[in-house]
Amino acid sequence: MKIFRPSAFLITAASCLFGIACGTSSEPDRTRVDRTFATGAIAGADRGRQSAVPRQKIVILGDSLTAGLGLEVSESYPAQLQVLSDNAGYAVDIVPHGVSGDTTAGGLSRLEWVMGGHGARENVASVVVALGGNDGLRGLPVEQMMMNLDEIITRLLSEGIDVLLAGMEAPPNYGAEYTARFRTAFRVLADRHNVVYLPFLLEGVAGVPELNQRDGIHPNAAGARRVAEHLWPALETLLNQLPGDAGMVPLQR
Repeated sequence: MKIFRPSAFLITAASCLFGIACGTSSEPDRTRVDRTFATGAIAGADRGRQSAVPRQKIVILGDSLTAGLGLEVSESYPAQLQVLSDNAGYAVDIVPHGVSGDTTAGGLSRLEWVMGGHGARENVASVVVALGGNDGLRGLPVEQMMMNLDEIITRLLSEGIDVLLAGMEAPPNYGAEYTARFRTAFRVLADRHNVVYLPFLLEGVAGVPELNQRDGIHPNAAGARRVAEHLWPALETLLNQLPGDAGMVPLQR
């Protein structure tokens, strides 16, 4: 397991979780996911770049943060990751699948649709699993969250798809024992499956007013950019692990 921790955790009361839980539906919003998948700001095909090797996809399975709630698509952290990837010379498409309010159970229920939709399955190289915040906000059992995430990771690895697990934090109102078990769950899963692990997706952003929208909940454009920058070193590790003949090594440095 490779852990990426550029700085100490910023674990700030409820803001780190409320920012994930905006939206009430735990069912997949097919319309929104379809729109996000095909957005020209993210999809490489719309940038008019051609390659002898099909561009592979890095899917982000997440919630309202991944959906870029309150932002233009081009301002969301997946879109900012695409910019970082392009600037580094990687021939990949960052594909966000975020549903506001989604829990790990919701992510598991739509996993097959996400992987099979749009004929994308054969070109999916890696998946960033960015779920769990809404489980913590709702005080759902940590054991159930672990089971859901375990099943998601197991299915992906069984198909030869690399995984980056992004951890989250639970709000303190459920008590120290719950928040500690919640935090530990992500590390245990990362160790169990030997996947790349980012302990806290919102580190350095949660609870920082100037990096969040007026509701104090969701990252603004600058905050989303910070999330992308925090996530990028871990994601680049996955890109560097993929074979060169798949077109996944840096094209220019």
